[in-house]
Amino acid sequence: MNLRGIVAVSGKPGLFKLIGQNKTGFILEGLDEQKTKLVVSMSNAKMASLEDITVFGEDDDLKLLDIFETMKGMKSIPEPKADGQVLRAFFREAALGHDEERVYSSDMKKIITWFNIVKPLPLFTEKAPDPMDQETMKTAGKEAAKKSEATKPVAAAKPSKGAATTKRTSSKAK
Repeated sequence: MNLRGIVAVSGKPGLFKLIGQNKTGFILEGLDEQKTKLVVSMSNAKMASLEDITVFGEDDDLKLLDIFETMKGMKSIPEPKADGQVLRAFFREAALGHDEERVYSSDMKKIITWFNIVKPLPLFTEKAPDPMDQETMKTAGKEAAKKSEATKPVAAAKPSKGAATTKRTSSKAK
């Protein structure tokens, strides 16, 4: 499952795909039928990538991707508006070892809603990029940049037109 670039924005319902960045923030596209585009300010809004989200566990935190993988193999998934007891019973199977005191009904509803949004997407069935491959590409890119910097001729620094070049003189009265 490749959920890279899929984000949740605080205060906004649904999920969004990160499609770009400008000076003031990120450009997002809604994953709903309307494909609504919006710009989210980096200073005001909180965004969370689905591949980075975890759920409180009894021992370790559970990755959302692992919960989605389990849900993908399940036969029936309750509606997000179902009773809290129904959601809890479902979540005991979908997220084995989650902390029942710290994972609330609202969290379970949100996860089921997100699952229903991403389930029909092609990203849901495609394999996630290997993190080692990403690191290798970043390292190779940095090494190539260093080599190109080393081979560039160094230009002599010239003062800009607006630079002050006058000498300071003392203004003391004699």
